Amino acid sequence: MAEHDFPLLNASALMDTREACHAYGSVLGEWTTSCRLRRKHWWQLSLRPNLRGVTTEVIHADGIHFELELDLATNHLRGEIAGSNDSFSQSLGKQTAGELAEDVRSYLLNGGVNQKFVPESAPQEGHEPLGGEVKAGYSAEIAADFSAAWRAVSAAFVDFRAAIPEETSPLMVWPGHFDLAMMWLPGEKIPGQDPNDEEYSDKQMNFGFTLGDEGIPEPYFYVTAYPLPDAFPRLDLPAGATWHTEGFNGVVLRYETLLTSQDPHSELVGLWNMLIDAGREHLLERTTGA
Repeated sequence: MAEHDFPLLNASALMDTREACHAYGSVLGEWTTSCRLRRKHWWQLSLRPNLRGVTTEVIHADGIHFELELDLATNHLRGEIAGSNDSFSQSLGKQTAGELAEDVRSYLLNGGVNQKFVPESAPQEGHEPLGGEVKAGYSAEIAADFSAAWRAVSAAFVDFRAAIPEETSPLMVWPGHFDLAMMWLPGEKIPGQDPNDEEYSDKQMNFGFTLGDEGIPEPYFYVTAYPLPDAFPRLDLPAGATWHTEGFNGVVLRYETLLTSQDPHSELVGLWNMLIDAGREHLLERTTGA
């Protein structure tokens, strides 16, 4: 169906655009980092997918309310401050992320944002550098395809999450790895771990989609579990999905492989449902009544 269309993503042509968009996304991520109070699992650092790309959503900074958007559909980074008639818009692909970061900084300071909220000039750990050269192969058309892919994957996440009774995270875009992801938290703690340190004590599964990285240089879906159940590497996976061990342990489904399905949306949701069922079976402790 049209609302579930997944665009073609040419892995051999998207690297320059992906790296540039990743760096542009880090500009937004610096402001979520500098302005928001900590949430568990560092969710405050994340961005949110929207119709056009990705957004900070509303950021509150001592009475000044603003939002930044990486609009990949029309190839702009946009900003808006509540109550101001002066909005921000810069086209992508000609400026470095560092130059855009400086323009965003000036716009927000001129709009009344307190200097104390301004991010440090150095990028956050795991983010792409904000300086550097503009990528020669940047393509606004490919960037728009990224936005379309996120919309299609987000629609699959919405259907998947609707049937999950346990806690799930927001649907997030992580600036550090530039992946679209969701965390499942079934509510159990790991014995022997400090229960106040949720990073290491919460049992969890992560479901995500990335446009590619150094380990797998093409778009792919991944699912990981923590702690990793012994049974997971031996799961009987659907055709096309594989168990991955280089760099991380988890299930991988390449985006290109998913697109060979007659119904990619249903195929993807079905894979996620199969794996979360396996998580309930193998990750959680089972108790029996007397």
